[in-house]
Amino acid sequence: MKFNFFKKENKVVMNYEGAKAYKMTPAEELYSAVVTTGLSNTTYEKGNERLARIQSLIQKNDPEFVAKLAVYARKEMYLRSIPLVLTTELAKQTSGTDLVSKTVDGVIQRADEITELLAYYQLANERTETKKLNRLSKQIQKGLIKSFNKFDEYQFAKYNRKAEVTLKDALFLVHPKQKMKISRQFSTKLLTIRWKLHTLGKLNFQCWVRQNLPMTQKRKSAFKNKWEELIFSNKLGYMATLRNLRNILEAQVSSAAMYKVCNYLSDEKAVRNSKQLPFRFLAAYRELKAIDSPYLSSILEALEDAVMISAKNIKGFGFETSVVIAADVSGSMQQPISPKSKVLLYDIGLLMSMMMQSQCKNVITGMFGDRWKRVPMPKNGILRNVRCILQKRR
Repeated sequence: MKFNFFKKENKVVMNYEGAKAYKMTPAEELYSAVVTTGLSNTTYEKGNERLARIQSLIQKNDPEFVAKLAVYARKEMYLRSIPLVLTTELAKQTSGTDLVSKTVDGVIQRADEITELLAYYQLANERTETKKLNRLSKQIQKGLIKSFNKFDEYQFAKYNRKAEVTLKDALFLVHPKQKMKISRQFSTKLLTIRWKLHTLGKLNFQCWVRQNLPMTQKRKSAFKNKWEELIFSNKLGYMATLRNLRNILEAQVSSAAMYKVCNYLSDEKAVRNSKQLPFRFLAAYRELKAIDSPYLSSILEALEDAVMISAKNIKGFGFETSVVIAADVSGSMQQPISPKSKVLLYDIGLLMSMMMQSQCKNVITGMFGDRWKRVPMPKNGILRNVRCILQKRR
């Protein structure tokens, strides 16, 4: 019995707050860092520090695990930036296999992620010369060739933006087989839908309406007709619809157009395929509260239906399971999730709390900062609940 005995390991460590926590394996630590990061500053860790920690953890893990985690983070967690980081860092360590090219193909789900990947590649490799993307990894190049085949004319036009790395740069760098076909897609025709949305949503319409500048009946009719054209042609994607709800309502489109928009927002298949993070529905809900429109209540209910569909993914909390949901509304959570966002960190916590509550049969809900406060809420009306619980917080 010299060797066959139980050894009790000391796995207790201290967390950022100085409290006891359990030590994780490199794989567990990398997973935790990946699925909880936005690569922006938080109270306890700066964005660049977190990135450095993730880069260090990648080196401690098996390349195949890193590759699978990158694809999982993109396809299952709907994260965008961190899978590109994992893929690029993986390319630094792995050669002689097709693991990296398969990972690139797995994580690229939108046309603009081609350029995002290349932008991070030049940053991570500290390229400062004129040709910053010279000597591109062959495995990344092979993966991007496959990625170019995923997208159509509309998607290339939609994400053809001015940036450090453009789609045109990527095209001539990667040399996909359908190069001539893609080259033609950068013609003026490709930019038509993007130009319509940019003009309607950001320039003339918002300027005239929000600044109360005069708008002739002819202009109003033109905006109304153009929005209806986009709605009835099914050329307005889910996220574009969500972000332009205010503009659509202010354009006073027809009841038939609004009916179509409401049905689209609350369609289960459309919601699932859109892969929207739940806070997008909360942001849209808040943006519309001050709008004076006879269709406002219908739109708000459609958003409630949409976020309820998102909540259906939460499983395993029946009558036999007692659940306590505690939302953190302390000072560290009272900051925006990104520099340009109106959504705060505690908004996300409250939203996720209400989503989980909607799927639990036996649940106690509340919030805490410097003290615990129980806040019972109905299961339906997730977005309304977030608004109510915020009022109770104040």
